[in-house]
Amino acid sequence: MVPQLGATIATLVVALGFAGLANWQMRRPFERRWLPVVPWLGVQFLAVAIALIMLAHLVSLLTGQPFGRNYAP
Repeated sequence: MVPQLGATIATLVVALGFAGLANWQMRRPFERRWLPVVPWLGVQFLAVAIALIMLAHLVSLLTGQPFGRNYAP
């Protein structure tokens, strides 16, 4: 197993966990939220962005194709 594969999967799982936690907190009434001063929408946006980047990195690790541009300018 590629050493980066485990770190990529772990980061993906943590990011999806934070996205799920933020989604759950946003659906609760404001008075019952954990840490109501935390901008849960921003946390969810950041977690989903990290998850998408990790998914792209996971695909590039599994297929062997580099992530990004494949041509020189």
